[in-house]
Amino acid sequence: MKVLRWELFKLRAQLRVRAALTVCLLAPPLLALVLSSQPGLPKDTLFGRHLHESGFALPLLVLGFAGTWVLPLMTSLVAGDIFACEDALGTWPAMLTRSRTRSEVFTGKAVASVLVAVALLVVTALSSLVAGLVLAGDRPLTSLSGDALDPGHALLLVLLSWLSEVPPLLGFTAVAWLMSVRSRNPLVGVGGPAVLGAVLQLLSLVGALGSATNALLTTPFNAWHGIVRHDPYLGPLWQGLLVSLVWAVPCAVVARRTFLKRDIT
Repeated sequence: MKVLRWELFKLRAQLRVRAALTVCLLAPPLLALVLSSQPGLPKDTLFGRHLHESGFALPLLVLGFAGTWVLPLMTSLVAGDIFACEDALGTWPAMLTRSRTRSEVFTGKAVASVLVAVALLVVTALSSLVAGLVLAGDRPLTSLSGDALDPGHALLLVLLSWLSEVPPLLGFTAVAWLMSVRSRNPLVGVGGPAVLGAVLQLLSLVGALGSATNALLTTPFNAWHGIVRHDPYLGPLWQGLLVSLVWAVPCAVVARRTFLKRDIT
């Protein structure tokens, strides 16, 4: 717990963490402000045509964009640097002589990066929801099945949709740990998962892998499409959870084993 508290204290003081939190908090309201003054709507996106009809459309529009391009970068900002920064600063010898085992240090840093990643996701979700309600009110939402969802039902499905992003987010967090530990380079740790996410997303969009696309770590970010319906189907959600585990567990295990066994001078 002491390692976790110390890591959270350090993360709160980092400029990039504060900047990421500020962007997550302010970007959705700014988007709502821009859309409120535009005569046209992004009708070629999911829920784009419903932005002025229901306040629950904006958080889903933001979710669609964030799940495609933003979330891998969001988690790698912390998870990709939290180990490699100690190598860059040369602080490992001092840290590992404070009566804390390597296992405790790894666990504290890993948990801290997960908490920050989830916090950024929650802030983005709540900010976009509030901005959407201010923009269009809590009127019924037209679901992907064409049915009108009453406000209470729509709110529940919006929150569940954002919650469904947590497993792939944690998958990319584990990838960032692995790149951070193995490379010992903050640029690789932060940029690697973001580049990997972009490449996987492009492969998914062009359909080059066929059914193998379902095994990509970016695919679970779209599992929420089956939730926002009058008759939700949860197959993609469970499949996404499995895919996220298949990516996250080996990466986390290898990252931890590498950290415990490597030479630190």
